[in-house]
Amino acid sequence: MTRNKAERSETRDFVAFLVKLALFILILRSFIFSPFNIPSESMQPRLVVGDYLLVAKWPYGFSQYSLPFSAPLIPGRILPHSPEPGDVVVFKAPPYAHDDYIKRVIGRSGDIIQVTNGIVSINGTPVEKKRIDDFELPVTPNSPCYRSEFESTSQNGGTICRYPQFQETLPNGVSYRVLDVDQNSEGDNTQAFVVPEGHMFLMGDNRDRSADSRFPAQEGQAIGMVPEENLVGKALVSVFSTDGSAEWIKPWTWFTAARWDRIGEGF
Repeated sequence: MTRNKAERSETRDFVAFLVKLALFILILRSFIFSPFNIPSESMQPRLVVGDYLLVAKWPYGFSQYSLPFSAPLIPGRILPHSPEPGDVVVFKAPPYAHDDYIKRVIGRSGDIIQVTNGIVSINGTPVEKKRIDDFELPVTPNSPCYRSEFESTSQNGGTICRYPQFQETLPNGVSYRVLDVDQNSEGDNTQAFVVPEGHMFLMGDNRDRSADSRFPAQEGQAIGMVPEENLVGKALVSVFSTDGSAEWIKPWTWFTAARWDRIGEGF
């Protein structure tokens, strides 16, 4: 074999490897896992700005929203399965399904959801809500306090945010923590919502800083009722978290900025 033929063979092998690698990543990204990062405070205390997650694609079936760029290659939804109340899900936000959002499932098709004085009720039954220890979050570049009144000093001398925290337990036994900072805020008292067929009622765990199903859908803001066909996947595990202090030109800050205690937390 001549040198030119050997070089062409090596080039073909390398191109074939790249094609196979691209197909593997496409399949993995479309049907197995998807990355997601937390851009806002709406899911505190479970999720904070700077958290990075893996989202499982298979639990609810597959649709065009499972594919990169929402490519319209899958008609309808294949192997559909409704999420359970309490699941934390990633979805394409109404009304135009452009952006990925993350919220917790509170109600499904046919459920009647209402919030009264900050208490969620499902089909007329109030969700159990009890006060627990405050949520303490260190003040960092990507996690300032909402207001100065919530700032305090930790035992090690650092500045922390301390927020009123509660534990909610849904009728199916799923428990999770929520923040309820402001009393009688806009979302603390709502009408009774009947969840339409094939839709979900979703809420953020940070009740005063989440534009969710309590409010009409508006691009880039609230989401209204969310069709199940908009589901991207189920939050699976936290794989990384950064406090926002890292600088690209200072590689050592990539490690000092990491919130190591948040890595590996499941849902």
